[in-house]
Amino acid sequence: MISYLQVEKLKKSFGDRVLFEDITFGIDKDQKVALVAKNGTGKTTLLNIIAGKDSPDEGKITFRRDIKIGFLEQIPPLNNNHSIIDEVFHASTTIKNAIIEYNKAIDAKNKDFLAEATEQMEHLQAWDYEVKVKQILTKLKINQYDQSIKNLSGGEKKRVALAKVLIEEPDLLLLDEPTNHLDLDMIEWLENYLKNTRSTLLMVTHDRYFLDRVCNEIIEMDNSQIFQYKGNYSYFIKKRDERLNAEEAQVEKAKNLLRKEEDWMRRMPKARTHKAKFRIDNFYELKDVAANTRNNDEMQINVQSSRMGKKIIHIKNLEKSFDDTVILKKFSYNFNRGEKIGIVGDNGTGKSTFLNLITGKIKPDSGSIDIGKTVVFGYYQQEGIKFNENQRVIDVVQEIAEVVTLGNGKEMSVKEFLNFFLFPYDMHYTPVYKLSGGEKRRLYLVTVLMRKPNFLILDEPTNDLDIMTLAVLEEYLATFDGCVIIVSHDRYFMDQVVSHLFVFKGNGVVKDFPGDYSQFREWAIKTEKERKKEIPSISKKEKSEKQKSTLKTKLSFNEKREFEQLEKEIEALESEKEQLEKEISSGKLKSADLMNKSNRVGEIMQLLDIKSDRWLELSEFL
Repeated sequence: MISYLQVEKLKKSFGDRVLFEDITFGIDKDQKVALVAKNGTGKTTLLNIIAGKDSPDEGKITFRRDIKIGFLEQIPPLNNNHSIIDEVFHASTTIKNAIIEYNKAIDAKNKDFLAEATEQMEHLQAWDYEVKVKQILTKLKINQYDQSIKNLSGGEKKRVALAKVLIEEPDLLLLDEPTNHLDLDMIEWLENYLKNTRSTLLMVTHDRYFLDRVCNEIIEMDNSQIFQYKGNYSYFIKKRDERLNAEEAQVEKAKNLLRKEEDWMRRMPKARTHKAKFRIDNFYELKDVAANTRNNDEMQINVQSSRMGKKIIHIKNLEKSFDDTVILKKFSYNFNRGEKIGIVGDNGTGKSTFLNLITGKIKPDSGSIDIGKTVVFGYYQQEGIKFNENQRVIDVVQEIAEVVTLGNGKEMSVKEFLNFFLFPYDMHYTPVYKLSGGEKRRLYLVTVLMRKPNFLILDEPTNDLDIMTLAVLEEYLATFDGCVIIVSHDRYFMDQVVSHLFVFKGNGVVKDFPGDYSQFREWAIKTEKERKKEIPSISKKEKSEKQKSTLKTKLSFNEKREFEQLEKEIEALESEKEQLEKEISSGKLKSADLMNKSNRVGEIMQLLDIKSDRWLELSEFL
């Protein structure tokens, strides 16, 4: 195997807090590796150190000579003065200029200018690069290439940064939460792209379906140690359970032996022989093993919810628009106790707006929302809450309550409750600004649940929460007897929790689908296939009838034949171009094939320009 990366005895601390130490592992060419750990363990810090954005306290990182590295950060640094296309092409200025000049030549319809621009494109082999750029941007739903970076939302910036790093096709690709801010279609596309890419991959993600389908190895950081699993997420879960059970058995065995050795230590004579000294040393080693208990690792959530009456929420003929964008149109629904509803749809279709309407944060244009008197909302918002960064963790929760009532009626102090949520006692007096992004999200979840809600609204709850916390949250929601609404792009999370979906289709249309996300996706794919079968037959018939009725009187016989032939040729060229683009982006082609097919795409684009111009010329006489 060809080694791409070696990490040796790495250590990193922030003040007196040790994130990790003595971390050692390697990544070979073609491996697709996921880094898994609890929040606060240092996953993002480790990626930053590997990418050269941070430095370790101790240890060494070695790369294979001359390999190209691409890094997608959680909050990517982009140049606000650039347009999207300038930012994406920033590392390839010569190719960018050639493509810009070529597009200008097409718009100007200047044949001499076009010939010169085409020659430069061929010289730089820029045809395949432009195809790749526009295809990736389109798949990530970035269509306004001239838009300024400074006017983009945080999610849009993350997608531009993702496109930028994918386009460069680095040898080693480092991705920190790549699925955040992507809708479900984008996630599925990225999943397939990364499975087929030739880049070696190291990523941090909470999306378990994504992880399961893309990665062939998992590195777990746990208790300042590294554990490697040669398999996907399903294999990792099985082997991790086996490891934890073995560790637990080892600790229990050490505790039993320790009791005997403690008795011997108390009775040991003062004159120490060599044999006695050896046994004393073993006693202290045994004591260390016995003390190696996990810090309440398997978190459980069991918080009492407020009593809920018969009337929950009745929605009737709800409508909402922003200027020309219609969010809801005549939407009606009555919620029942225990319902768990998932909300899916493209970005911008109004999912978060719907949640804000229900909770009264914004007002509808018309219609009514009648909320029962016993309903207590717990609203976990996508943007989270603004903590006082200098406030201590314990102060944040004590502002809400001094004690927490659990589902069994027992009370727990907030200190015990924080420990319950993987905030050990030594973290209670830590200022909020020292917490990781994931730890802040977990603290936010604590503050939501402490208020004993009976109607939970979770807007992208999986962003920045670690896999261990998500598994426990899923278990809690499955037994929660109140109502739950979830907006999430995490397919695994949705499948585990929801029983039916509101599908936001845009233009105010919301479909109520009876089933989980996987069932919906299966139905959507089948429906789309059936739709595609019907459309071509109708459109061809309409085209044919239109041509027969108009061509006879307005074009000569030869022109009619030419017009008909042009339509067939354009359609064939577009189909060939689409197929070639799929093959180019698959990552499976050898360099020679890739070059040939890319050259052919360039030829097709020129032919399409020429034939489309002639088709437009003839169509004026229809």
